[in-house]
Amino acid sequence: MSLAQEMFAIAPATGKANLSASQLKLLSGKARWIFRVSEAGFPTIPTIAITRAAWEALQAQRVKKDNRLRTHWVSCLFRLVGKDGKPPTLVVRTSASRHNGGLMPARVGISPPVNEADSVDPTRPLARAIKDAFDSYGYDTGLWTGSRSAEERARQIVLVQAMAEGEIEQFLTRHSGTGVLGPAPADGAGLPRLPKSCAALVALLDAKAGRHMVCAVAIERGEARFLSARPLQASIAAELEAAVDRVGSGVWTRQNAVNRTDPARLAQLLHPRLKSAATSSAIATGLGVSPGAASGFIVFTAEDAARMRARGKHCILVVTETGPGDVEGMKAATGILTARGGMTSHAGVIARITGKPCVAGVRNLSVNSVEMSCQIGDREFRAGDRLTIDGSDGSVYAGMLDLSQPHIGGALGTLLDWSDASRTIAVRTNVETVESARTALSFGAEGIGLARSEHMFFSPERMVALRRLILSEDENDRTRALEGLVDYQRGDYAALFVAMRGRPVTVRLFDPPLHEFLPRSEEDIEDTAASLGLAVRALRLRLDRIAEVNPMLGHRGVRLAITYPEILQMQIQALMAGARAASETQSEPVLLEVMVPFVSTASEVAFVRERVMAIAGNSGLLRSDRARLSFGTMIELPRACLRAGDIAQMVDFFSFGTNDLTQTTFGISRDDAPTFLASYQRKAIYERDPFVTIDEKGVGEMISLAITRGKAANPRLKIGICGEHAGDPASLAYFAGLGVDYVSCSPYRVPIARLTLAQASA
Repeated sequence: MSLAQEMFAIAPATGKANLSASQLKLLSGKARWIFRVSEAGFPTIPTIAITRAAWEALQAQRVKKDNRLRTHWVSCLFRLVGKDGKPPTLVVRTSASRHNGGLMPARVGISPPVNEADSVDPTRPLARAIKDAFDSYGYDTGLWTGSRSAEERARQIVLVQAMAEGEIEQFLTRHSGTGVLGPAPADGAGLPRLPKSCAALVALLDAKAGRHMVCAVAIERGEARFLSARPLQASIAAELEAAVDRVGSGVWTRQNAVNRTDPARLAQLLHPRLKSAATSSAIATGLGVSPGAASGFIVFTAEDAARMRARGKHCILVVTETGPGDVEGMKAATGILTARGGMTSHAGVIARITGKPCVAGVRNLSVNSVEMSCQIGDREFRAGDRLTIDGSDGSVYAGMLDLSQPHIGGALGTLLDWSDASRTIAVRTNVETVESARTALSFGAEGIGLARSEHMFFSPERMVALRRLILSEDENDRTRALEGLVDYQRGDYAALFVAMRGRPVTVRLFDPPLHEFLPRSEEDIEDTAASLGLAVRALRLRLDRIAEVNPMLGHRGVRLAITYPEILQMQIQALMAGARAASETQSEPVLLEVMVPFVSTASEVAFVRERVMAIAGNSGLLRSDRARLSFGTMIELPRACLRAGDIAQMVDFFSFGTNDLTQTTFGISRDDAPTFLASYQRKAIYERDPFVTIDEKGVGEMISLAITRGKAANPRLKIGICGEHAGDPASLAYFAGLGVDYVSCSPYRVPIARLTLAQASA
């Protein structure tokens, strides 16, 4: 395309604009809508466009006294002249693809050039306004060094319009709150009196843009002429209603509606939100690791959180970091605030599973659990004081702010139903409780892809039984502890299987280091010693013997099943007992998938598989069609990825634990990463946080390699993703290209996964 072709009319005063394909590609921002409206035949303010490259060439030729391009430029300006032959007063506007607060506002009331030289002279009003408009894009030549950047800079456009006569009125094409087709009032003002033709303009713009727009028209003698339009960010609820309405009116297909909805914004519909954040100042900011807002009284212990809930009061659990012993308190709390941790920290994972807002990694938060107080910046708070947190953006506020409750309308359900029609990858959920399972099912989960068996031990009486098992040195004592734990878990598993009604349930065998379940505080050690009938000194010696320096890479996962076969036996016995109990109350078969975590060798998998199948076989349940058992492994270590071919021959499925695989591939602790990852991103060392969005070039390649090798060795191998990345839209789009069979995410991310995977499958 020549530079002369980069000066062209998009809405001429007379006739039609005949744009080439290359010229159409130049249209961005307002220019696109001005052309579309004019092309459709609606009266439009005359408008021409010029690119930066063409303008700079005009200036270069001006210096050389070369008039070739100037002649074409003047002919373009004449396209703004109406039938009366009188050159109009002019307006100069920017037209960027994205809003930028630094862009020059419309420069109005510019006198038309009196001669050809006047049209390019930078001291004259028109040329000066055009130069200022290009300068306002904010990029000088020195900053645009790459070939692509230089090309984008050259193709920036500025619009020159005829000055509109009459009253300028603004309105919305759809109501920003309800999504109802307009004209609708803008900026909270009343709707101006508009000609009837504006209804047709609204329908036209809505069909062309497919989104909420702010529209400006000039009204003269009762007639409207289109001036410009720009997109408006409406609420996600309004956008969903609008999408369903467009399908109903035949403007979109169902797939159009699915593809043009942002999955990341669905979370706003599933959690409470702040009403008045704009009028309040945050006292601290951390990482928003579980969306939604919560207000309540400060508590510092799980016990106090439970007491608050029993009294019907909302509370915020404030701790340095959470651990397994805090789970009951996290369930009881309305929200969680921690000084340490990141997106995949214990607090973040549990908060998303339970649907609780959580802000983690607040650097200026220090907690004094002895004094029952905390310091946030220079302010001190005590138990019973009030806080508000926003788990969407990580903000912390003093006091209790007003919240708006989630709105889940029929449009969301309709859109998700449409998405399921094109989705080829199943969506499961990560849950351990019946309550969470029911929540996930209500959001469309198709099974459980990760039930963390250790999460079922967090009640006080179960913790005592588990500690007895871990610390026992006498076979009789160990046997008694096992019997108690089987009894506890039998009912848990039965209830979970019944809730899922024949859908697959993947249970991960015991995974975390044992020390996480052992007493730490003086009071807890004394209570545990008394419950086990041990002297405090003897208990301390046992605790010292099993303490680990680096437990994340220590005695956990499959290593526990091998070195503590009693734990493995207890879990499988409980699972089979729960499956039997469930099968007696329902017609659907129990689909149980046992998953062994943290494997690195095929021999580990073979060892555990043999024992699992033996224990399950002895139950007699598998000889009927009431229960079906699959055996698989969680792939979360680089060596397991490399040896996937060996491992695949012994299992029915792989489920990639992307949280630990990211840790072990990068060599970064996910809990400690927030202290330096933000700096890495600011300095462009990392483009994105690898614990939020999958690292495609490293961790992603490990997953791809493991799938390829695993499928080659076992073509029937089923592939799942069960890490937190399974709820991130960008990561899900990547996984969809790897040939996975299912993903599994926290309940409140199930709708996001359903929509994202439908878009990836289209």
